[in-house]
Amino acid sequence: MSILEAIILGIVEGLTEYLPVSSTGHLIIAQNLMSIPEGDAVKAFEICIQGGAILAVLGLYYRRVAFMVRGLLGKDPAGLRMLINMLVGFLPAAVVGLICGGLIKDYLFSATTVMLAWAIGGIVILMYARAREKSGRGMAGAPLEELTWRGALGVGLLQCVAMVPGTSRSLMTMLGGLCVGLSVAAAVEFSFLLGLITLGAATCHDALKYGDCMLREIGWLPMLVGTVVAWASALAAVKWMVGYLNKHSLAIFGWYRLAAAAFMLLLVLCFGFSV
Repeated sequence: MSILEAIILGIVEGLTEYLPVSSTGHLIIAQNLMSIPEGDAVKAFEICIQGGAILAVLGLYYRRVAFMVRGLLGKDPAGLRMLINMLVGFLPAAVVGLICGGLIKDYLFSATTVMLAWAIGGIVILMYARAREKSGRGMAGAPLEELTWRGALGVGLLQCVAMVPGTSRSLMTMLGGLCVGLSVAAAVEFSFLLGLITLGAATCHDALKYGDCMLREIGWLPMLVGTVVAWASALAAVKWMVGYLNKHSLAIFGWYRLAAAAFMLLLVLCFGFSV
C-alpha cells in the first residue's frame, strides 16, 4: 500500500467513522476504486486506523472519560453508573462480534450489501426525522445522566445491526439513544463514548491478530500515516456534526445515504463495479 492510498483511506475513515453514513461502506468503495487487493492485512488496516478516530473523540470528550474513571476509582457514583451503562451497551456487540465476526467479514463485505444498507438506512433516517418533527419533540429529551442500564442495553442491541457493512454504528446508536428518550445531544454523546469502547476493542483485536501480517504486507509507515490522518479528519468531522445537530435534524444524512446508494448503483451498472 502506498502512502497516498493510506492517506486517502485515513481521510475516508476519519470523516465517516462518527457520522451516520458508515465508514466501513466508504472504505470498501475507496478500496475498490483504488484497486487495492483484498486480504486480511488490508481489512485489519481499515479497522486499526480507527485508532486515530478514537483518539480524536477521546480528546474532545476527555472530561466525560475522566468522570467515568473517577467512578471506577470509587470517587463518583454518577461516573460509575455511566461507565456501567457504557459496558452494558458494549456487551451485545462483543458477544455477536466474537461469534459472527468472521462470517460477517467473509460474506457481507460487498458493494451490494453496502448499497442496500445505505438505501434502507437513508429511508429510516428520513422517516424518523419526519416523525420526530411532527411530534414536536425537536432536540428535547433526557440528559445522558438519566440513561438507565435497560436503555443502554437497548442501544447496544441496535449497535449489533451495524455489523452489516453500510449500516453505520453511529446511526444505530444515535437512533437507539433517541428511541430510549435521550435528547439529540445526549444520544450523539452516548454514541461517541460507546464508540470508544466498541471501536477500541475491535482495533485491539485486529492489531493483535493481524499485526505481524500488516507490518509485513503494508509496512509501519502507511499504518502510522493512515492513523494520523484519520485522527485529524475525525476531529474535524465530529466538531462539525456536534454543531450541526444542535440546530438541525438527521435528515441530511438520510439524503446523503440515498445519494451514495444511487452512486453505487451507477458504478455497478455502468462501470462494472465489483458486487
